[in-house]
Amino acid sequence: MSFKRRLVGWRKGVADCSMTHSGELTTKLKEQLKKAGLRVGERIGVAVSGGADSVALLRLLVELRAAQGFVVFVVHFNHRLRGKASDADEKFVAKLAGVHGLELFVAREDVGARAKRERANLEDAGRRARGAFFSKLVESGRVSRIAVAHTADDQAETVLAHILRGTGLAGLAGIHAESGVVFRPLLKVRRADLRAYLRAKRQAWREDKSNKDTERTRARIRHELMPLLEKRFQGATVEHLCQLAELAREDELCLGERAAEWEKSYVRYTERNEAAQLPLSEFSEQARAMKTRVIRKVVERLKTRPGQLSSSHVESVLDLAEDKESGKSLPLPGGVELLRDRNSLLFRRQAWNEHKDKPNAAGYAYAVQLGATGTELRLREQECRLHFRVIDWPAQGRETIIELLLDRERLRSPLLVRNWRPGDAMRPIGHRKRHTLARLWNEAGVNRWEKAVWPVLTSDGRVAWARGLKVATEFAVNDRTRSGVMITLEENS
Repeated sequence: MSFKRRLVGWRKGVADCSMTHSGELTTKLKEQLKKAGLRVGERIGVAVSGGADSVALLRLLVELRAAQGFVVFVVHFNHRLRGKASDADEKFVAKLAGVHGLELFVAREDVGARAKRERANLEDAGRRARGAFFSKLVESGRVSRIAVAHTADDQAETVLAHILRGTGLAGLAGIHAESGVVFRPLLKVRRADLRAYLRAKRQAWREDKSNKDTERTRARIRHELMPLLEKRFQGATVEHLCQLAELAREDELCLGERAAEWEKSYVRYTERNEAAQLPLSEFSEQARAMKTRVIRKVVERLKTRPGQLSSSHVESVLDLAEDKESGKSLPLPGGVELLRDRNSLLFRRQAWNEHKDKPNAAGYAYAVQLGATGTELRLREQECRLHFRVIDWPAQGRETIIELLLDRERLRSPLLVRNWRPGDAMRPIGHRKRHTLARLWNEAGVNRWEKAVWPVLTSDGRVAWARGLKVATEFAVNDRTRSGVMITLEENS
């Protein structure tokens, strides 16, 4: 056989192999697109970094778009972490989009500066920056969702990384096939198969040198640990880890749904989700698996800034729940604080000072101008209204609880409604001595978070009334009183 004939035969064999391999990949991809509920006419944004996996995903979706009836767009996020190399990646992706006649959406951000500003690691800052870009594209209607090229190898490496750093069932679940506006149709595909597909197509891609930097844990897992496991221990390591992730995800979903039902039934949130009360009597009866998930759900709902709740944080919350001593508090990631208050765990958002990174004290003061019939005062800090009603005494007073009525003539200017301050004290009706409001409220079951913003009425600097308590003896009505003041509190609806 001549060399020319052998060369033709070799080329034909490569072409046949390429078509077979391409067919296997497109079959797997079609199955995953069906599971993802892809609809005819859907606008799919493909996140293309320029690396082999994302380029292969783009090429495969371009092959399928006509038969499947969806529209493909290219999405690129420039992290600006590698200088000229990052800009070269962007140019490569733009050229690739142009070759296939696809519209390109690009965003750029200095992720390094963002990570420093937010005191976060680069990976976390980059993930949130990309996520914000993807969400904006979907919200604007330019695309319906974003396809990302995570592979079976990425899944296995993620599960291994979670195991090595310590994880629970949620960590074993690894990368989810769908999360928010993102879906991942290549989680059943090996990285090597995608590269073989690109070589057969003679399609170039970009290599990120940082992926080979073995100073990074993920790179060491990819280039050192995974090859060792596959060669010396188990050739199907990736497949087994992916199966573990799938099983863990199913179990986590079931437990998560049960925890969500319990949370809905027992956890009480304020109107704007600024605080939550978790009853310990019901909580203590639950299995540990339920407790940890409820804690994570509550913190996730309340958090106002980035922060990951670790297993050690959850352990600390469980320890506080078992502690019998009331009044202990615990700071949690994401700007959330926890307080053990008698038979409840109280979670709340912290108000933070941008410049000092310290919680702001809740302080307010309002002047009260009593008219002929009274007045009304709105307290934004308490989401309530105070009604001051002036009544004749004793004509109308016989139907009024004396312990809640102030003598108008004993009140002196300035008359202020303000938040509680340490040291505030008074002698309520029925008491022989003066006591601090902190002690009186503690005896009445008011926790220290509530008392920090609960209203106090002062008359010329002296406490005359405080929410939830009887009026001060020196300002109470008596036989000589001609006009009384009744204070009632109305919660905003």
